Amino acid sequence: MRTVRMLAAAALAGAALLGPAAPGALADTPTPSASGGEEAGPTEAGTTFRTAAFFRPGQEATAQAATGDYLYWVFPADTGERPTVRATVTLPESALRHGPSAWRVDVYDGLRRRQPCMYGTQSRTAAKDAGSLELACVLRPVRASADAWANDPLPGSYYVRLTVSGLPEEDLGQSFSARVGVDVSDQGGAYATDGALAAPLVPGATTAELAEAEEEAGRRTAVEAAAPEDGWSSGWWSDRWIWTAAGGVLAALAGIGGYVLTRGSGRPSRVPPTA
Repeated sequence: MRTVRMLAAAALAGAALLGPAAPGALADTPTPSASGGEEAGPTEAGTTFRTAAFFRPGQEATAQAATGDYLYWVFPADTGERPTVRATVTLPESALRHGPSAWRVDVYDGLRRRQPCMYGTQSRTAAKDAGSLELACVLRPVRASADAWANDPLPGSYYVRLTVSGLPEEDLGQSFSARVGVDVSDQGGAYATDGALAAPLVPGATTAELAEAEEEAGRRTAVEAAAPEDGWSSGWWSDRWIWTAAGGVLAALAGIGGYVLTRGSGRPSRVPPTA
């Protein structure tokens, strides 16, 4: 009975340690709006990567343009986050259109590498009489670091490009409106890595020496301007440390329990001491 009580206590201790870091509680937990509803998103979009309109997750960016234009926005994504980009296109009046139109949303990282979508419909064709259509792209979780040859998403700026990819030539130039938003979910330590970038991948980032000089001069650096409202993460902490510590404790408890079960009750009393 004593052994059973010891093993039960060990199991309870392990459950208490693992409880705070349960993956079900950490994965896919929506991050509250960075803007807190106080700051509205941009009402115009850029036409190139360099002129992309900046907004933060939780905000809604809007724009009006002509079919055939490329619309660009940019938002920050940090380590451990999984961004979900959503776009709603309000189409021109059906009486003015001559056929169906195909629309597409693409996402690029700070190095302007196109990032594939894990889920979602990033391209869709609208019928001639459709009033609007919705597009979505769920990116892979952002990693703290990656090999130079890899295409893994890294912390930094992410560009959203919205455009029509196919429509009758007579419909080019008709006006439409678009709404774009980004939601992020915290993936915890499941996708954590041991390394970290020297600086997030943002446009206009400079070397550490130049960034320090700008800070001393009282100027805001490009990395600071593109950061989420709560700043960039350090890249070294994740809940994987909790799981590692808890695993070590459970391994020690399992070793003690195994020893208690196998050591027996000692030398039998009927065996002479000199035997």
